[in-house]
Amino acid sequence: MKDEALLAHNLTLSYQKKIIIDSLDISFLKNHISVIIGPNGCGKSTLLKGLGRILKHDGDILLNNKNILELSTKEIAKQLAFLPQDSISPEDSTVREVVALGRYPYQGIFQKKTEEDEEIIDNVLNETGLKSIANENIQTLSGGQKQRVWIAMALCQQTQVILLDEPTTYLDLGHQLEILNLLKELNIKKGITIIMVLHDLNLAARFSDYMIAMKSGAVIYQGHPNDVMTPEILADLFGIKAFIGKDPIDKTPICLRFE
Repeated sequence: MKDEALLAHNLTLSYQKKIIIDSLDISFLKNHISVIIGPNGCGKSTLLKGLGRILKHDGDILLNNKNILELSTKEIAKQLAFLPQDSISPEDSTVREVVALGRYPYQGIFQKKTEEDEEIIDNVLNETGLKSIANENIQTLSGGQKQRVWIAMALCQQTQVILLDEPTTYLDLGHQLEILNLLKELNIKKGITIIMVLHDLNLAARFSDYMIAMKSGAVIYQGHPNDVMTPEILADLFGIKAFIGKDPIDKTPICLRFE
């Protein structure tokens, strides 16, 4: 039996009474980076929201072999973190204050942070390179720095699964690599299962262990990047003629040109 961090069976998700995903079966292995690709409107973000119990669903979603409907919000938050595409930065909050919000699953009502909480926050700030700006207002940060703060907040939850919806959107090339390298490092060093949506196919292939291709609310291809990033599959997904080569360093597939 595969060691799955997250599994969905017969999953159906709707938005504004319209079915977006119908009777989907999908699973995500522990300690892997899985990247979901596909054209706009195919259901990628809807799938993430469903897996994170942000949207109501029909069917079964198992988180570490437990049905998420049987788990409380705090129990889920101790096992799974969800970072949406457009996170809203709280006004007049420092980096440290935002990162500390990740400790909420472990705190009772009106309970102050413990010494253990403060130690975890300090460690996460160090791990994510945010210690030097911990007391700065989050509104003054660049897009890449803000995204790093959100990831740090998720790490403070001490979950083993993180869902990210287009974490590199609006970032320049340097900050895109910064964020994806950070996620890769967390996956390797901490064994965190990463499930994310990416639009850049070359980055998706470079940073994933497993690629999932969606179209019209269904998973139509999945597997190793070498098996998914092919001219035939990209033609089916996006209606393009793609020329695929190999990254000279990572040996991952790259789209050299499309038309």
